[in-house]
Amino acid sequence: MPLPRRTAYRLAGGAVLATALTTSLVAHAATDRGGDPPGTPGPTADRTLRVYNNNIENLVRNNADGSCTRVSGPDHLSSLLVDDEGKTGTPGVKAPDVLIVQQIRGRGQADAYADQLSAKFGLPKGTYQAVLANEDPGEWGGSHHCSDQSLGDLKKKQTNGILYNTQRLGLASGDVSKYWSAGWLKPGTSYEDGKGCTLYKPPNNDDGATYAHKWRRTSAIAARFTIKGTDTSVFAATMHLPQENAKNACGGEKTKGIGGSGIRLGADATRLMNASTLRVVGIDANRTGIAADTLAKQGMTGHGSKPTDGSRKIDYLFLGGGKVADSPVDHTVGGTKSNHLGLYGFLDF
Repeated sequence: MPLPRRTAYRLAGGAVLATALTTSLVAHAATDRGGDPPGTPGPTADRTLRVYNNNIENLVRNNADGSCTRVSGPDHLSSLLVDDEGKTGTPGVKAPDVLIVQQIRGRGQADAYADQLSAKFGLPKGTYQAVLANEDPGEWGGSHHCSDQSLGDLKKKQTNGILYNTQRLGLASGDVSKYWSAGWLKPGTSYEDGKGCTLYKPPNNDDGATYAHKWRRTSAIAARFTIKGTDTSVFAATMHLPQENAKNACGGEKTKGIGGSGIRLGADATRLMNASTLRVVGIDANRTGIAADTLAKQGMTGHGSKPTDGSRKIDYLFLGGGKVADSPVDHTVGGTKSNHLGLYGFLDF
């Protein structure tokens, strides 16, 4: 069976933002199942969408003593993926359908991580593909608090992505949104209950060469998939809001964002969301106290209430359009090998 050919295409700003499949790993007939008897359920007979969200911190963890530890993709995945009881490392762990990530370095790391995910479940290389907000982001100039500068440097290139299982999900070239910028409050600007907020992109980003590309880590992206063998569509979005959002919720130009959370969905993303049956949004919001019903008008509810970054809950997973299976661990994966704990939801449709 031929592997999918990755075909890059360009969207807003000339950035290559995503890959589209040009061949299918799964055909829609008995030939797809290698001659199984008629009536044998195919891959799409599974009516559960398995979704995860994690800021993977470029697969580098900060330690309390100021040192940092590099984490391999396979080790991270083993620490994140769970079975129906919320347990890692058991035979009941199934391949995820959607893995939403923040803080990945770009196309090279995304493809390597995706292929490691394929290998973990014995799937052909290329089974998992990645949609990225930016293919090769510029370096972010902030400190990454690693005593070993070489590990700190690994965190300097950051973008957001969506990994998806091509055996279950199809993606058309027109179903990836244009990326959109987070909102923020520029230093020295009066907040005025959100009136001082702007978009975190040039020319509003910090002055000077050190921070010229800092905004790229907060560029968001969304896509609309179709579950193969069904007419069910899936909207997925990934966001990483600026650290400034902790104190001053900014969702864009002169707005605090949805429900005063700093969250905003771009116009193109909203179009895809409104055309989708199932909806999932993963966010590192850098803000505590965002209510589970913040995206209720968008048809989604937040899942998981435990802290995700030390004593703070700043990571969120919103799900909608189906029944979310109960989680014995509050949808939060305690042993995640990242600075942030992962969130998951199994959505029945």
